Amino acid sequence: MNLPLDLLMFAALIGAILLGYPVSFSIAGIATLFALAGWGLGAFDLSLMGALGQRVFGLLTNDVLIAIPLFVFMGVVLEKSRIAEDLLETMGRLFGRMRGGLGVSVVLVGALLAASTGIVGATVVAMGMIALPTMLRNGYNPRLASGTVCTSGTLGQIIPPSTLLIILSDVMSNAYQQAQFAEGKFSIETISVGQIFAAALMPGLLLVGIYIVYLLARAWLIPADAPAMREDVDPPTRGEIAQAILPPILLIVAVLGAILGGIATPGEAASVGAIGALLMAGYRQGVSPRLILAGAAALLLLAVAAGMAPVRLQRSDAGLLQWVQGALYAALALVGTVAIGAALRRALHADMLKPALTSTMTITAMIFATILTASMFSLVFVGLGGDDRIAEILTIMPGGATGALIFCMALIFLLGFFLDFVEITVILLPLIAPALILMGHDPMWLSVLIAINLQTSFLTPPFGFSLFYLRGAAPPEVTTGQIYAGVAPYIVLQILGMGLVWLAPPVATWLPGAIY
Repeated sequence: MNLPLDLLMFAALIGAILLGYPVSFSIAGIATLFALAGWGLGAFDLSLMGALGQRVFGLLTNDVLIAIPLFVFMGVVLEKSRIAEDLLETMGRLFGRMRGGLGVSVVLVGALLAASTGIVGATVVAMGMIALPTMLRNGYNPRLASGTVCTSGTLGQIIPPSTLLIILSDVMSNAYQQAQFAEGKFSIETISVGQIFAAALMPGLLLVGIYIVYLLARAWLIPADAPAMREDVDPPTRGEIAQAILPPILLIVAVLGAILGGIATPGEAASVGAIGALLMAGYRQGVSPRLILAGAAALLLLAVAAGMAPVRLQRSDAGLLQWVQGALYAALALVGTVAIGAALRRALHADMLKPALTSTMTITAMIFATILTASMFSLVFVGLGGDDRIAEILTIMPGGATGALIFCMALIFLLGFFLDFVEITVILLPLIAPALILMGHDPMWLSVLIAINLQTSFLTPPFGFSLFYLRGAAPPEVTTGQIYAGVAPYIVLQILGMGLVWLAPPVATWLPGAIY
């Protein structure tokens, strides 16, 4: 009797994670055990493990993934510089006088923070500590308030720049290449991070619109659930609105504009975002506004000028004009360096820099450890014939390509109840994505559907991360049951958003097609 070691391996992994073992150790341990078991039973060639070193080297030299720690640092610095507080206060005063206005404010702030930080935990905790008590004081239904805060925080996974989209772009690009090789094509196309960012932008905004429509409709149908603000506050002035909203918007434009416009690689754009976040934090901590503006302007001018008119002073034919250009560029770099140094010094004295770096290293290590061990898991799984079995399962699904996609999306949704998005992305997707692409599904459209599905995993109990984050930050009077009940309607809205993208593929494919 042939034991289905590949299926047992997947089941053992889920079991180990549910028992509470650290994820990366669980993945590596299960892979090692099943490699030895397969070798002992004659079902696995142990020499395949020799490819592991090449996979690790390929991962560590992957230019796309270099952007992850930089984007994480950008998000952590913005979170610790308390920009979320300014945004929430200003937007609450702006929209709070209308029924459902506080909820709309939370969704809009969640979208802005998503596009400028991309870190779900930081956003949910910040809004749980600031917005949730305000909503409760003004008579909001605790379930609606909890669900709105939880869901708005998850927008950081679908609205670029996002760690999920960066990892997903790498996985889907590899899957797309495998599918093309399987079709006999050797002049292959790839998928870039910029294309995935462009594809996810409009669906992300679509979800924001769906949440706002739901909040306004619920406030109209059940006024007691989302009343207008009871507290007497003055509406913000134009200057206060500009001061709260302009800095993150400028950062969003700088980072996303550089990537979507093809001006910078994701790593370069992420470094721009990290420096921009640091300068913004320095401004919040009391560094001279003139110095911060001068430094930001100098760095921007240097980037544009050096790109349009590069100088190579090491060349023997460099003349006076080139030396003058070089001196000007050096002066601009010096101004920028002084501003960055002042921001770093103030962040260090304010005890903000060390926690930001610690959080960045912790999150980055968790992500890369999971990706590294998942590579080992997939190597053993494929060696046991798991990829052939999955391709066979998808092929015999009723409904052809559509039936196979429905099955995969349902599987991802169910796994989201138990597994983290990183684990699903780096373990499951490399196994199913090539087969789905071979069946004729557009890889860009498929990536967006999967991204929305994975975003939902943050909301599904019992292991939805947003639920844990909010439970830790919510006031004691908000119960866990109220949080779970509050996210239920939003899970339905997520599925609705997924359905709209399914029925109207141009929502995901038009923008990357227009730009690229």
